[in-house]
Amino acid sequence: MEAITGYSLLRNPRFNKGTAFTLEEREKFKLKGILPDTIETLATQILRVEEQLDNFEKPINQYVYLMQLLDTNETLFFKAVSSDPAKFLPIVYTPTVGEACQRLGHIIRRPRGLFISIDQKDHIKEILRNWPVEDVRFTVVTDGGRILGLGDLGINGMGIPIGKLILYTSCGGVPPEYTLPIVLDVGTNNEEFLNDSLYPGLRRKRIRGPEFDAFVAAFVEAMNEVFPKACIQWEDFTGVDAIRILETYREKTCTFNDDIQGTAAIATAGFISISRLMNKSFKDQCFLFLGAGAAAFGIADMLAKKFQRDGLTTEEAYKQIWMFDVNGLLVKSRTDLAPHQLAFAHDFDACTDFAEAVLKIKPTAIVGVSTVGGAFNQQVIENMSLVNERPIIFPYSNPTSHSECTAEQAYTWSKGKAIFASGSPFAPVNYEGKIYTPGQGNNVFIFPALGMAIFATEARRVTDDMLLTASEAVAEQVTAADFENGLIYPQVNNILKVSINVAVRVAEHIFDSGLAGVSKPENIRAFIESKMYIPEYK
Repeated sequence: MEAITGYSLLRNPRFNKGTAFTLEEREKFKLKGILPDTIETLATQILRVEEQLDNFEKPINQYVYLMQLLDTNETLFFKAVSSDPAKFLPIVYTPTVGEACQRLGHIIRRPRGLFISIDQKDHIKEILRNWPVEDVRFTVVTDGGRILGLGDLGINGMGIPIGKLILYTSCGGVPPEYTLPIVLDVGTNNEEFLNDSLYPGLRRKRIRGPEFDAFVAAFVEAMNEVFPKACIQWEDFTGVDAIRILETYREKTCTFNDDIQGTAAIATAGFISISRLMNKSFKDQCFLFLGAGAAAFGIADMLAKKFQRDGLTTEEAYKQIWMFDVNGLLVKSRTDLAPHQLAFAHDFDACTDFAEAVLKIKPTAIVGVSTVGGAFNQQVIENMSLVNERPIIFPYSNPTSHSECTAEQAYTWSKGKAIFASGSPFAPVNYEGKIYTPGQGNNVFIFPALGMAIFATEARRVTDDMLLTASEAVAEQVTAADFENGLIYPQVNNILKVSINVAVRVAEHIFDSGLAGVSKPENIRAFIESKMYIPEYK
């Protein structure tokens, strides 16, 4: 094949180095005169990226700029993101990605990934083969049905798979050439988009039921044939669809749902960390959820597995977990419960006031997965402080506007007693002269490392035990000094180091469970590190 040269090379994001091409390379690839004389390093190029980024006041404009950088120089993009995760992750993913999805039809510069509509159900294999890479190992796929806490965004939800796979690479080391973002277009019920001339998806109401399930089945079959080593991560499907799809395919192919299992794993990691650093047994924790959908079910199921790993029976484990939805506390006398909720319904009096439920149940922790901003009101926090010396407050809903409470509210209303972590980032809080650093239960500590372990071992399945192992590995990396500063998760700027440690633990579990597609190496850490993508110019 003839080498790519000149402008064609500069327009190829995978091989473009921009001003970092050497004199010899400029001669070889016909770049003399096309680039200015000065030869720059990656470090110098990052300085320019940061300066240009700072010229944009709005995060959405920073997002657009960085996506353009990804389209022009992949190595520089990933080097920049990994050089300062605390700065870049909120731009390329939550919370900014939510607005990016809402406005995708208006800000898109160049399509990324694959767009598969239900009208193309009989041509999915052909579409997958149009992708220029033959060996895809990771795909994140959405139907845009429930993007973050923003609802049905249809095909505009493509921003989520793109962002998620950026994190697989920048935070976990999964080589970007093995990743593929996909959106399944089954229409949208979002009237604003249906009436928007710039909406790029199908202009029809969302397809549901057997026709939707048949489309998903055709997609999974096609993926397994065209990319037999690929792991499918489901993302931001509506709750009932997410649970059903996961249960249908988890034993048939390599797949998982980060909304359910990843969220569960990072939440569990936080609770393990708290228990360890407070010198308390995890078995003494009691949880009350606000929200009883897919995310709540995933976290509760993972907590039950942790209780059982630590010695409780299944029955004892479920007794430690309570749920509260729009109709009140999940109790056995209710007749409106979904099948997946029944295990968490208790023989208890009905209650429709969450603050009152706190006093009755006396949980050590409350977990918000309701997407109802402000639902943890002052009375709720004060009641938690009445029944706990150190109340654990976890408002996990995204984006920030949907968080059940802010960090400042939690610390103020608890008079500084709260142990706080959230799904969205919050700035440090000064309460009565003491600085409290809010924890962020970000799935980024789980799924990139899990992905790296799956990629390296060519795992045939993804199990809850693998995710629970990841939870324990994350929790182990929180120090007593971190906890003193209010942290219950590792610091984001250490994400790559954390991910390597987690990936090693998960890979060990994969090999020991007989789920690996490759032979077990003598040194798993060296094996993992040898497979990782390093954003450096070759």
